[in-house]
Amino acid sequence: MIEVLVLYYSRHGATAQLAREIAQGVDSVKGVSARIRTVPAVSANTEATESDIPEQGPPYAEPADLKECAGLAMGSPTRFGNMAAPMKYFLDGTVGTWLAGDLINKPFCVFTSTGSLHGGQETTLTSMALPLIHHGMLWLGIPYSEQALNDTRTGGTPYGVTHWAGGQGQHPISEHEKTLARAQGARLAKAALALQHMDKS
Repeated sequence: MIEVLVLYYSRHGATAQLAREIAQGVDSVKGVSARIRTVPAVSANTEATESDIPEQGPPYAEPADLKECAGLAMGSPTRFGNMAAPMKYFLDGTVGTWLAGDLINKPFCVFTSTGSLHGGQETTLTSMALPLIHHGMLWLGIPYSEQALNDTRTGGTPYGVTHWAGGQGQHPISEHEKTLARAQGARLAKAALALQHMDKS
């Protein structure tokens, strides 16, 4: 059994819902299970601190989660066409992982949720992908052979699954978005299995 890390930050819950759908897709592949982790919020007050253990939901990610995973799904809400600060802060702290080469040749995918339909989903996905490419990871998107990518009138891109939450978070995750999230998770799990013996050198 190998594990795929589903790592996300969620402010109002939509990105967390996408993460759970992706995890279902991962778990649907024989020989692969999802390990769900999140990251703590950051504060403008430099003296504010978070507990080491979240009050609810999955545990916070640690370097060991990156080292031990066979693949990674990373998600964040959109902030002005970019990933949210807590995810960027977490990634900025992965220099040790980069030096050790722990993520080289592992597959990854990215996902996001936005308030507006054209609110920077694809640039947010790219902002998360860039540091993972620097880690030597392999980016998996969603192919148009997934019919939901052609049919969706809400979220969904070939770069990774997205959700259109609406300005007040009034839109639940659509069936097309759920379908794409599960398909993305399953594709990532299958790639992780296939790449298990890829040489890092």
